[in-house]
Amino acid sequence: MAAIAAAPHRLLFFIGAFNVIAAMAWWTAWLGGAMPAPTVPAGWMHGFVMQYQVLPAFIFGFLLTVFPRWMGQTEASRWHYLPVGLGLVAGQVLTLAGLASGSAMLVHLGVVNTLAGWIAAMAVLAGWLFRDRVTTWHAISCFAALLMGLAGLLAFVVFLHLPDPRLAFAMLKIGTFGLLVPIYSTVAHRMFPFFAANVVPGYLPWRPMGWLAALWPLCLAHLALELAHLHQWLWLVDAPLLGLTGFALWRWWPRGRMPPLLRVLFIGFAWLPIGMALYLAQSAWFAATGEFALGRAPVHALSVGFFGSLLVAMVTRVTQGHSGRPLQLGRIPALAFVGMQVLAVVRITAELVPNPAPWMPAAGLGWLAVFTPWVLRSLWIYATPRADGKPG
Repeated sequence: MAAIAAAPHRLLFFIGAFNVIAAMAWWTAWLGGAMPAPTVPAGWMHGFVMQYQVLPAFIFGFLLTVFPRWMGQTEASRWHYLPVGLGLVAGQVLTLAGLASGSAMLVHLGVVNTLAGWIAAMAVLAGWLFRDRVTTWHAISCFAALLMGLAGLLAFVVFLHLPDPRLAFAMLKIGTFGLLVPIYSTVAHRMFPFFAANVVPGYLPWRPMGWLAALWPLCLAHLALELAHLHQWLWLVDAPLLGLTGFALWRWWPRGRMPPLLRVLFIGFAWLPIGMALYLAQSAWFAATGEFALGRAPVHALSVGFFGSLLVAMVTRVTQGHSGRPLQLGRIPALAFVGMQVLAVVRITAELVPNPAPWMPAAGLGWLAVFTPWVLRSLWIYATPRADGKPG
């Protein structure tokens, strides 16, 4: 236990790795008919758990590690991140226990604990931002995305007491285009060119702040149109989002040889323009015919392809570097990453076939099969001292 609590990324990545398996185990069991119907529609709970409990554990673990380094300040102490971990792990356990047992009270308690852990993390991050004297725009962008996520989380808290479906709908949409797309893109904008410059000879980093400045209003415009159910107009913002993210991928992609641990970062990022292309096609078709084609294929290109692939790629990269191990992808993370590419295709295909029912539990079982070896390896690393004997 001492090793797990030795650094923020250890504790919160440990919790996140546990969440990855536990959350999908519940969802797969529900799809297979082995779980009772929850008091909140299961699809909404699946979206909430993945966007506000599973991925944020990794996000907070990363940001509580890099914020002080980005700004040249004192690193976090245990008192900064232990309350965050306690809130997030209690939130996940109570929520899943409530879903498995059909207890609305446990679900409520789980969401409240998640909110407490979220606010605790943001308070620590806000302290570093307040003391920043050089205006670290990447940190500001990440914090803005967390504020959007907090708004979505609060919307769901209110929904549990005042069951207006518009609040749950807002939670789902804010989680994707208010929280996760901006924060993933911000981290990629700062870190991917830096990683590439360290290992690819002659690589010139490209990180213009204008790219982030253009990304934010487009994400917020997409979010606003979805909240207003104006899907026929989404193409107006999805086309420039496709161009913006596709251009970044082209500029970032090294022209020389690169190690697998770097290559998976760019392959994972490629799912963002793919997802935006699907959103664009869906909106244009809807505007022309009134038919809502593709179903949830676009959002799963983002959630499984973009978020899931980069989860494996980035967490593996951070885990290797911060555990004193060589910066190499390794067989188990490589298999997990390749598996995520297959799962993304399977989940998108499920939206396009006449009978999607067998495809969705198959995707859930595939997720468990792909992630379990990677999670077990990760949990062992977080629970043991650094390989090089250094602290942290």
